[in-house]
Amino acid sequence: MTKYTVTNPATGQTEAEYPTATDQQVQGAIAAADKAFAVLKGLAAAERADLLHRVADLHAERRDELAAIITREVGKPIAQSLGEVDIVVSIYRYYAENGPGFLAEDVLTPAAGGSAVVRKEGLGPLLGIMPWNFPYYQVARFAAPNLMIGNTILLKPAPQCPESALAMEEIFRDSGLPDGAYATLFATNDQVADAIADPRVAGVSLTGSERAGAAVAETAGRHLKKVVLELGGSDPFVVLDADGAGMDGLVKRAVVARLGNAGQACNAAKRFVVLDEVYDEFVEKFTAALAATAPGDPTDPGTFLGPLSSQAAADTLQGQLDAAVAGGASVLLPGGKTAEDSAFFRPAVLADVTPDMGLYYEELFGPVAMVFRAGSEAEAVAIANDTPFGLGASVHSGDAERAARVADQITAGMVSINEAGGSAAELPFGGVKRSGVGRELGRYGMEEFVNRKLIRTR
Repeated sequence: MTKYTVTNPATGQTEAEYPTATDQQVQGAIAAADKAFAVLKGLAAAERADLLHRVADLHAERRDELAAIITREVGKPIAQSLGEVDIVVSIYRYYAENGPGFLAEDVLTPAAGGSAVVRKEGLGPLLGIMPWNFPYYQVARFAAPNLMIGNTILLKPAPQCPESALAMEEIFRDSGLPDGAYATLFATNDQVADAIADPRVAGVSLTGSERAGAAVAETAGRHLKKVVLELGGSDPFVVLDADGAGMDGLVKRAVVARLGNAGQACNAAKRFVVLDEVYDEFVEKFTAALAATAPGDPTDPGTFLGPLSSQAAADTLQGQLDAAVAGGASVLLPGGKTAEDSAFFRPAVLADVTPDMGLYYEELFGPVAMVFRAGSEAEAVAIANDTPFGLGASVHSGDAERAARVADQITAGMVSINEAGGSAAELPFGGVKRSGVGRELGRYGMEEFVNRKLIRTR
């Protein structure tokens, strides 16, 4: 049975529990979302934009309260929690300001004469299955473009994030959104499967694990439902040479790329592929910088590295680390859990991880880095691409032409040059291979769950 519980990872204390939804509540929410779709779809694009501006305003007004909630729920350092709310505000603003233009008709010129236009319309209620690592940001990526289109939202949050989910629902309600247009479902897995099968639900978007994505896609496929899946990642951070920031600046960027949100991000840098001529210097400084970063109280504004999201998450990561060491990986920085009953985890660095070790192909969801020495650009590209994932990557070099040449050869949905990746409202987000299908954010975020309806006149 799915339980919706707030357990503070910094203290290990359970602070709140919420009951799962009844079948009647889930069915009522679907019915209300279906009814609200006709209302929301009937609004002018400018009216929907006004609603999203109000949603952005309310997130900004409640910034401190919202940030405190997720620091308590998942242990995110308060400074990063505040930053998450800020990017969420930018996402709702972006779609409010640009959404009407994205919905403009495409005018076609038929070869046989006459006229034709393609109009973009919503599909209906959508089910969003969201993770715990960015409780507000992940929802904004899904909800903002789809509400702008006119789709309505049924949101199933992660079980450890019920309070942030309810805070968002309150914002949507207070914004003046039509009744039923946005609803939180504290649903079980069986109820989720039933909702996907419901003919009133037009599609489903999931951000989460490969296993969850495969299960959702299988159910959706049986019922011919569109899916968007943003799954795991094992992003390479490719160092060709010290770029314009110098080695110290590059190392600082690498530390942020690995330790932001305690390393619990699908698009965090996890594999550091470094050319031989700069390998020793980079790895020495990188390892020293990670060693100097100790986990601390997430409510302290000065803390950069908080606990993992739960003790169970820390146990899983420790198990991966121990297995790699037992399999022959070299330990450059031991790291690991600070105590047996703790979610706090010291950074670790591994080298000599080989393809015969399970970890080579796994995702490390926490502050553990793998470093790889490459003898050439070609070898760096081969290592970078030797993964079942294909979410993001970054390439670092002071030679723009060289960086672009390598970036072009990397198989990923997103490649950044001389930055650690990240996200912005206007930039498409998504991957290839086992990292998922579809895109969020930017204009592409409004092109997934949409009916491109052709109107042809002779």
